[in-house]
Amino acid sequence: MKKTKLCPLMLLCGVLLMFVGCTTVSQTGRSALHLVPEGELTAMSSSQFDQLKQETPISRDRAYNAMVTRVGERIAYVAAPDMPNAQWEFVVFDDDEQINAFAMPGGKVAVYTGILEIIKSDDELAVVMGHEVAHVAAGHGNERMSHKILAAGGAAVVGIGTAAADMDSGDRALILAMFGAGATYGAILPYSRYHESEADEIGLIYAAKAGYDPRAAIPFWERMETLGNGAPPEFLSTHPAGSTRIRKLNELMPRAMDAYQNR
Repeated sequence: MKKTKLCPLMLLCGVLLMFVGCTTVSQTGRSALHLVPEGELTAMSSSQFDQLKQETPISRDRAYNAMVTRVGERIAYVAAPDMPNAQWEFVVFDDDEQINAFAMPGGKVAVYTGILEIIKSDDELAVVMGHEVAHVAAGHGNERMSHKILAAGGAAVVGIGTAAADMDSGDRALILAMFGAGATYGAILPYSRYHESEADEIGLIYAAKAGYDPRAAIPFWERMETLGNGAPPEFLSTHPAGSTRIRKLNELMPRAMDAYQNR
């Protein structure tokens, strides 16, 4: 039986990709693999976000829009050191079935009316938006995409953003999923539970530093857990169990309260 030999050049390329792509998540100190240039991600997300705005109704509710902009700008301010080149845009999508929010590279942030109907205060919205912005600041979408690139042999590194606007619906859904952009897309390629926990940690500190009471996270997630007669909404389907998330948030609370009180 003929043995398959791995080309030395392939091995070298793999090592180089790992070396040049290694980065550190500044907020937690964790090492992560980022193979896709941030400029490519920003261009891709901008294209896909513009297309999403064309396809999905945008809410005209003044109260919702004012709330999202008000909270979003304060979260963006504290996240600025981690996202210095972001061009922020906050959009409220009119879809009551989507209990969701997301952020994309470059500062594209969306909140659906479905989750706004559940949120009771600016403090709770800050917990949600802080979490989503944290995904981007920590490079979780890049990390997920980098793992897919490695699995595909690295070929997608070259020209990954080419003709992003001309992607077919399947490819577009996959790209959006890598950023956690929407419950429907998120089901295709969700963030890992570790990423969710890391975004909870970073996002809670963002919210606290922005002047929002981090203690609002506990009743909010308790309420989310009980939606649908005990069955979690699709937004939570790939996230840590509610009890696990709440326990970890309580463990983080002393640090978050310190950031809140000493901002």
